[in-house]
Amino acid sequence: MTTTASSRHVTGYPSTMGDDVQLNTITLIRHAARTHPEREIVYRLPDGGWDRYTYAAAYERVVRGANALRGLGVQPADRVGVLDWNSRRHYELYWAIPGLGAAMVQLNLRLGPDDLSYVIEDSGVSVICVDETLLKVAEAVAPHLPGVRAWVVMTNKPASEIETSLPNVYHYEDLVAAADPHISWPEIDEKSAYGACYTTGTTGRPKGIFYSHRAIFLHSYAMATNIGMTLDDCTMLITPMFHGQAWGLPQAATLMGNKIVLPGRYMAEDTRPLTDALIGEGVTVTNGAPAIFLPMLHYIETLDEKPDLSRLRMLSGATEPPLTMTRGFRDLTGAEIIQAYGATETTPLVTVNRYKPAVRERLNDDELLELKCKQGLPVTGVDVRLIDALGQDVAWDGVSQGEICMRGPWITRTYHGMTDEQLEGRFHEGYWRSGDVGTIDADGYLKVTDRLKDVIKSGGEWISSIDMENRLLSHPAIAEAAVVGLPHPKWQERPFVVVVPHPGVEVTLEEVRTHLSDAFASWQLPDAIIIAAEIPRTSVGKFDKKSIRAKYAGAYTLTETGNV
Repeated sequence: MTTTASSRHVTGYPSTMGDDVQLNTITLIRHAARTHPEREIVYRLPDGGWDRYTYAAAYERVVRGANALRGLGVQPADRVGVLDWNSRRHYELYWAIPGLGAAMVQLNLRLGPDDLSYVIEDSGVSVICVDETLLKVAEAVAPHLPGVRAWVVMTNKPASEIETSLPNVYHYEDLVAAADPHISWPEIDEKSAYGACYTTGTTGRPKGIFYSHRAIFLHSYAMATNIGMTLDDCTMLITPMFHGQAWGLPQAATLMGNKIVLPGRYMAEDTRPLTDALIGEGVTVTNGAPAIFLPMLHYIETLDEKPDLSRLRMLSGATEPPLTMTRGFRDLTGAEIIQAYGATETTPLVTVNRYKPAVRERLNDDELLELKCKQGLPVTGVDVRLIDALGQDVAWDGVSQGEICMRGPWITRTYHGMTDEQLEGRFHEGYWRSGDVGTIDADGYLKVTDRLKDVIKSGGEWISSIDMENRLLSHPAIAEAAVVGLPHPKWQERPFVVVVPHPGVEVTLEEVRTHLSDAFASWQLPDAIIIAAEIPRTSVGKFDKKSIRAKYAGAYTLTETGNV
């Protein structure tokens, strides 16, 4: 079933409601502090320890932080950048900056200096709040940013102990301590920008998305509803807060008055502190990528006593979670992996994979686990279409593939600063074109089969790199696998596999082909693989397939097939 955007806009009979009351994000934290003042926010310290305070104490710091920014001249429509980890100060700025009518620009600390400078300049940031541990990142770009008039250093150390080459430096804690603990918040036009995030694709410059207060407010309700969040949940923010509002989970958790856990700075190479805190604090909702969740699972496997995480819902994105991970968390701890789908352009929630009663009744256990590999059901408020190369809708039969397009109150309608010419081809009849290829089955579940740029075109047929990667991850010797299409003199493209084996084991092309043969036709099987110590990733943790294709571009034209 598909619908299309209508140009017919009508006005009905007048309502008697407060439709002039604006949806502002500051309302969420104000309500939480007023109604759940005793609720805890747990946060990690720079030395690796943990501390905690309450919504009431956090809100007082939000107010003081907003007044401190006003004292630096921040006005409505100004843009304030934040360069920080998942810290309590970052959480406070989530409210203080947009509460003033300014826009919080999320600065991706993993971007190179050139792209980071571009984001700061393009967005028009004039004040930047930076964590002390990221001063070198800031110092690398500061000489190229004449428009930034103030740098606010966030640290537990006194100002006298901070050494930096940044100009016009202020000390966040000193500003907060001196600021007025009372404020009269403005009522902001809900269509004003709450904040911004920039895409981090592997082609072209980052593209700016400015989210409105209205979009974030409505998105928070959609997130809470579709995950099934309640007042007694505890939410841990693992997804970086500088990336797409940590998928909107900070606002949804605050909306529901959840206990919140902020893990600060952590490393994918050592997820023990994350896992210990998750278990110890009784976390019931969290978000992250398989690249983080898998090491957490491996750590849990080493524990003599397995934790009971039967209330835990793990919102998984970035890449499709492997079945072994989904099954492992369920069987060892009772936790549920919930795949979700979205993008920077979609705030990001578009679909969530929860079981409908009808599929629970119809499918057996193995089939239900297989269903978890799909991206899920579109959430209310977002209209999803699949279109073919001619822009025509394709059937929702679970087989017909089309580009995923979407429209809704938290889906972007444009990109910051782009001309009509630059926007050409990025939208279709009012729908944002994702660049993802997918199917939707008769039950309404979306399955992303590939990126348009990553789908392998071989002999006139398509091969899904995502499906092949997920199948490879079920091989007991394979820790990671990436699949790309490389030029082939006869077949246009052929699948090429980069494999990272588990320590101490070997993987051969023959083993890979045998393992894939029960899920792929013989003509779809790869003709070459390479064994690697690691697979290159983008700044948000996805496989950098552009660099893989560039590095091995001649594999099928310069070498014999086989291991290369």
